[in-house]
Amino acid sequence: VATYSEGLPRFAIIMEPNGSSIPGASDPVIQLACLDASLAIAPLFKRFGSVIITSGTLSPIDLYPKLLQFEPRVSESFNMSTFRPCIRPLVITRGSDQLPVSTKFDDRGDMGVVRNYGSMLVELCSSIPDGVVAFFTSYSYMESIISEWDGMGILRQLTKSKLVFIETKDVVETTLALDNFRRACDSGRGAVFLSVARGKVSEGINFDRHYGRAVIMFGVPFQYTLSHILRARLEYLQTNYQIREQDFLNFDALRQASQCVGRVIRSKIDYGLMIFADSRYNRHDKRTKLPKWILQFLGDGQLNLSTDTAIAQVKHFLRVMSQPVDQNKLKEVLLSLEEVEAMNPPTQMIEAP
Repeated sequence: VATYSEGLPRFAIIMEPNGSSIPGASDPVIQLACLDASLAIAPLFKRFGSVIITSGTLSPIDLYPKLLQFEPRVSESFNMSTFRPCIRPLVITRGSDQLPVSTKFDDRGDMGVVRNYGSMLVELCSSIPDGVVAFFTSYSYMESIISEWDGMGILRQLTKSKLVFIETKDVVETTLALDNFRRACDSGRGAVFLSVARGKVSEGINFDRHYGRAVIMFGVPFQYTLSHILRARLEYLQTNYQIREQDFLNFDALRQASQCVGRVIRSKIDYGLMIFADSRYNRHDKRTKLPKWILQFLGDGQLNLSTDTAIAQVKHFLRVMSQPVDQNKLKEVLLSLEEVEAMNPPTQMIEAP
């Protein structure tokens, strides 16, 4: 800590009275938390004259200069260059019975919401071939809703169309589940992988081609707002950088949602569905924080859908995308070797006499 010029003000020593993830278990934890993300990237800015920060999940892009404390020379967000509408984002706000669905704290225990989420997953998995990945907002919520689905017989219905695999906090178990998930997709049986936003699967695992024809995001993955570390960081950002608490929480949650659904598309010829299953995604202040490459495919006809109307769009999209790739159209969005060489003409070397 002493190596930083600002010293301790950018850090906090925080005690979590109950650091255990096991309900009822007491496991106090003392942590040294860095409150300022700009400390990590500052040496990079100091060492290099030109730094390019690029990612598919930098939206909203105007918040990063505040968080990382720099003045960008160029700040730009691009559309995806594609020869066909290979992404179909859908915002499902209601079940087939027209009851709103959401993982808001007041609604997540509602049996109507739990049943609608389960029916939605069953209908989607019976309509979508190969692999489907579903993300939940936390391990505790995933465990509770799976338990309720089991009691309702929803898991039994789900296994009729796909094998079910579940992410756990154990890395070895999750790796084994992923291997078997891929084998199920390769064999043609199809599978659904139930996982957690901010978990191992959401960060570094790709579900390209038939491994991920759809990603379903159940809820908006906000951080646990009662975390002492998060409260300290929010206070620091508000005091030092005038970043409002709700602005940061929305930014962070929508970035995580984009990270999750982005697992589904990995090449020019890939295609997939992005299902945002929460009524809050229909709000303008939420969905406009999604990256531009998702928003370019999100039209008014894909907003505020019920499960049954979404299923009709799912079937139509998959029918169109399953047609053979038009190689001529594909070439239009790819640079030829000649075009690449023209962009970087070789330098002439003159031999000294």
